[in-house]
Amino acid sequence: MKAVKITAEREMSVVEIEEAVLQPNEVLLKLEYVGFCGSDLNTYLGRNPMVKMPVIPGHEVGAVIEKVGSQVPEGLKEGMVVTVNPYTNCGKCASCRNGRVNACEHNETLGVQRDGAMREYIALPWEKVIPAGQLSARECALVEPMSVGFHAVSRAQVTDIDVVMVIGCGMVGMGAVVRSAQRGATVIAADIDDEKLALAKRMGASYAINTKTEDVHECLMKMTSGFGPDVVIEAVGSAPTYQMAINEVAFTGRVICIGYAKTEVTFQTKYFVQKELDIRGSRNAQPSDFRAVIHYMVKGTCPIDELISKVVPPEDAHVTMQEWAANPGKVFRILVKM
Repeated sequence: MKAVKITAEREMSVVEIEEAVLQPNEVLLKLEYVGFCGSDLNTYLGRNPMVKMPVIPGHEVGAVIEKVGSQVPEGLKEGMVVTVNPYTNCGKCASCRNGRVNACEHNETLGVQRDGAMREYIALPWEKVIPAGQLSARECALVEPMSVGFHAVSRAQVTDIDVVMVIGCGMVGMGAVVRSAQRGATVIAADIDDEKLALAKRMGASYAINTKTEDVHECLMKMTSGFGPDVVIEAVGSAPTYQMAINEVAFTGRVICIGYAKTEVTFQTKYFVQKELDIRGSRNAQPSDFRAVIHYMVKGTCPIDELISKVVPPEDAHVTMQEWAANPGKVFRILVKM
């Protein structure tokens, strides 16, 4: 069967691989749409330290159940539209023991530590297959990245009395904007692209700051009556945005880190103590986050078409990735229609 594979740095091609073999506890999925995400771009550019190359990318999935194994519960049936929880968990490490399986020490994400979903068919354990209700397969491909943003909001323990600044308005950041707004918080979106900021306001942000053209500190002081945001969610993964998060969060605030910085980051650690900050990592998503995103998207208020930058066939995946690498700031999600 056909698959897209990143074979080396800046090299990608359509290849033939062996057919998926269905085990009794597995579900065979026919892939309809698979999203390219930032980790796939970093893999393609040779900047992803966690990836095992060569690799089939893809963990943002919209699929249809083709066949179910003999040990699969009755709730999963042929023809159902589903998405996928793309993470593994060992069940034995400290994270798993504490019930936070999303942060499993030995996690292997589809398309990173193991071959991903950008292929015609894939067989997965039934526990990782998530029914999507009324969503289309195309919409399902947006669920996983938004769930990562939803999970960050849970980690931040956002409430309706909080002011939340989300740095980075890609798909993950948009998820954080939506979930914070759902919880009643006042949301400030920050990005370098005015189009993304405008969309963030339509998705629930009360304010927007272009961090390239505006004085971030001055804007925040005006927006928060001089206090600063109670919560800052870093959804970019760069040294300047990590520093911005620490510098701008309010005293006794919470900083939630989603993005992986590609370089070392230097901090004024006095702020950690003086502000008595809570600095928390946020990794992947819990099953409840997936359900929450599906619940949100089923309502029909999510601007799906604006979040999908392009849909391409597998044969155009390489040239599309080249274009994305040349202009990353203008892309939300690229979907490959298998």
